[in-house]
Amino acid sequence: MEDTNMDVEEISPIPTNPNRVALKNSIQTNFGDDYVFQIVNKDDWTSMAVSLSTNAVKLYSPSTGQFLGECSKKHNSTINEIMFSGDILHSCSSDGTIRSWDTRSFQEISCISAGPSEEVFCFSFGGVGDSLLAAGCKSQILFWDWRNRKQVACLQESHMDDVTQIHFVPENQNKLVSASVDGLMCIFDTSGQINDDDHLESVINVGTSIGKVGFCGNRNQKLWCLTHIETLSVWDWPDSRLEANFEDARPMASNSWTAEHVDYFVDCHYSHEDDSLWVIGGTNDGTLGYFPVKYNGGREILAPEAILHGGHTGIIRSVLPVSSIKSPASQGRGIFGWTGGEDGRLCCWLSDEACDTNRSWISSTLVMKTTKSLRKNRRQPY
Repeated sequence: MEDTNMDVEEISPIPTNPNRVALKNSIQTNFGDDYVFQIVNKDDWTSMAVSLSTNAVKLYSPSTGQFLGECSKKHNSTINEIMFSGDILHSCSSDGTIRSWDTRSFQEISCISAGPSEEVFCFSFGGVGDSLLAAGCKSQILFWDWRNRKQVACLQESHMDDVTQIHFVPENQNKLVSASVDGLMCIFDTSGQINDDDHLESVINVGTSIGKVGFCGNRNQKLWCLTHIETLSVWDWPDSRLEANFEDARPMASNSWTAEHVDYFVDCHYSHEDDSLWVIGGTNDGTLGYFPVKYNGGREILAPEAILHGGHTGIIRSVLPVSSIKSPASQGRGIFGWTGGEDGRLCCWLSDEACDTNRSWISSTLVMKTTKSLRKNRRQPY
């Protein structure tokens, strides 16, 4: 088990900003040139899982940063997505499998194969009673009955290139949204016998390769969409209507703060309580900004309500906000969230009121990474 004794390391000050965020804790997760892909939390926040470029998944306590255990290295290629379902952690990989672990014992309990020479880029659970497992496998969408692990459908005609995102709609679990490198978002009804002809309800043409999508709006009736060329758009998916298009999202974000230019977008964060959307932009040196996005009755990317600076030294791949807090600007005294990136670090952030000094704690027993650029294939879904 990893050592949890930490050495204190002073870090550089945060850029002047009234809503800055302080670094609480930084954990070195890597050996050599490995780095963090994704961070996800268990529903009750008792643990969080971190996928690494070693094709392994490690679990930590979100409140203390303590190492809890590691899922055995069963994947033999890149892990593209991880997700919790109760005590079960699921992962999909370019090795063509979707694997599941019981995080109480860290033992693998299920393995579904998409077939020889396949790659699985994304997956989602939904349908009646969450009994359907859908996965993006190259340009296809495959479906399994999760109860018996049997494949029940394959959609081959909806996309022409790799499917990068797939999500069942929250509170409307028969509806499925897929997104692809071909620039299309497809909406499916998955009730009954699923096929391309009868179950494809609508197609939205974004016009360029899609990296990430997510839901926003009070009834999850809107989709935000980040592309591989760092543009942002917001859509009303039931009506296939474009709400706002930010083709110049990166320059707009860069012009709204005094720090370096925004080099890339990591993710978006939506608060149901506030009905507010933020786009999270980063610099190549490891600074993040939470930029409010106004898309109703206007088109604005405002000055960042939170800046995360001093924890990372390279590109940040994943942001895990603490969902119990309303918004970046209204954090109480406590944890703001976690970030992970190509420097191999996991960083825990506090709201500014919760920390008078900015320090990072790094385990002295873990192998520190060598200085080397890790920016290759940052936006590749495979």
